[in-house]
Amino acid sequence: MANGDLKYQYARLSVSEKLIAINVIVFIVMGLITALISPSVENWFALPKDFFDFLMQPWSIITYSFLHGGIFHILWNMYVLYVAGRILLNLFDGRRFLNIYFLGVILGGLLFLLSYNIFPTLIGVNASLIGASAGVMAVLIFVCTYIPNQEVRLFFFNVKLWQIGLFVVLMDLVQIPLGGNIGGRIAHLGGALLGYMYVRQLYNGRDIGEGFSNFVDGILNLFKRTEKKAPMKTVYKNQKKTAAKQATYDKQTHQKKIDAILDKISKSGYESLSKAEKDFLFKAGKED
Repeated sequence: MANGDLKYQYARLSVSEKLIAINVIVFIVMGLITALISPSVENWFALPKDFFDFLMQPWSIITYSFLHGGIFHILWNMYVLYVAGRILLNLFDGRRFLNIYFLGVILGGLLFLLSYNIFPTLIGVNASLIGASAGVMAVLIFVCTYIPNQEVRLFFFNVKLWQIGLFVVLMDLVQIPLGGNIGGRIAHLGGALLGYMYVRQLYNGRDIGEGFSNFVDGILNLFKRTEKKAPMKTVYKNQKKTAAKQATYDKQTHQKKIDAILDKISKSGYESLSKAEKDFLFKAGKED
């Protein structure tokens, strides 16, 4: 497949599918580096449990989520991310999806750091954190909290999303005292907490991810080249203002329709939507 075809296929993917593709690529590349160069390279991107080590590599609060310990580790995480991501992107845009995912990664990482520096039984234990589980849990628990009564097919029977959410959280809680991957379990719970709190704050009219989005946008803008002003820029000033106003009006109208549908979901469940409303939500998610 030509390079242009690959770019085209990648551009057609949803935000969650692009994130999955990046995780798979990083998994393969890191596997080759570990096998052919040095296993210690991964340590620069994994999240260390020591706070001072973390200060020396602050990027690891994000990069740890792109590392995985084995094929089954990444397969399970990417499968859950694919399923939960499709549901979330039928409700909201890609920007909010990324907010939920990466804030879950960050909160999960911070709880891991905090736990290994304050709990007596964990202090002194040699550990580091890898895996996308905290971000995946944030996305999963978000949809389980936002549309709790939505039923999904699980093997041979239907279950409600709130039941799935409760089950995965309880599984992490009961396994912490048993030992083994305690840091990972704590990070999972951090992601789950973020997903739950995100929904609760949305119900109160507050998007807790907006500040994170603005921060990322600010960083990206630092790397954008300043474009040269075109000599004919002011010729169509009035037309551009009119077009801008119309675009703003259309966007606001579009968002109001989405908000009305989401409000209906929160009150009566996803199945209460008409086919036209479901199709509208699906198309809106694809456009973003």
